[in-house]
Amino acid sequence: MMKPLVLVHTAAAHVQTFAALLAELAPAVAARHVVAAHLLEEARRRGGVDAELAERACRELLAAAEDAAVVLCTCSTLGPCAEAAARRSATPILRLDRAMAEAAVDAGRRILAVACLETTLAPTVDLIRDAARRRGREVEVEVLLLAEAWTRFERGERDAYLDAIAAALRENAARADAIVLAQASMADAAARCGDLGVPVLASPRLGLAAALRILAAAGAATSPAPGR
Repeated sequence: MMKPLVLVHTAAAHVQTFAALLAELAPAVAARHVVAAHLLEEARRRGGVDAELAERACRELLAAAEDAAVVLCTCSTLGPCAEAAARRSATPILRLDRAMAEAAVDAGRRILAVACLETTLAPTVDLIRDAARRRGREVEVEVLLLAEAWTRFERGERDAYLDAIAAALRENAARADAIVLAQASMADAAARCGDLGVPVLASPRLGLAAALRILAAAGAATSPAPGR
């Protein structure tokens, strides 16, 4: 039996988001969702991912890889843990936001990284700079933290959450050649800012498409739906 694509989330809300994307991009691909909310909760308590928590996250990602064709970590805070785990695994383990960072570097020099969780900012900035280094480009990365918006997400006020993000993007778009939405939960705010004239990049579609390409290259998946 074909091993599945395993998606590791730190918020249960992402299961529906990625199930819908999979249904659109590759409905024939077998997938399994793992929710490890405790890892993000612990990172927030600690003010970031320290060495002990990073090792614990790596072990959980490696465990997910034991019965997977590809593992996709959808949490930006744990992105560095995913890449560390990948170096210890024969199974591909990917971070969702690398494809987004690469697209941002391709879009221009001035990049604005926007997050609603402080623990996400440092991993995102480091990732963008790493993507620029690998492409031989120079970038200027600014950060924007929307901590108040996150309280709306936690209360389940999805529209208010997205509206707050979209408003902040409109206020700050002139500062950037590209805007990066650092968390998967922020993705739908991009659709509310289609008239900014600046690319607003989100990780779910880009990151999942990258994982599906690796899955297909490994011969572990059927072809995506026609026209996708």
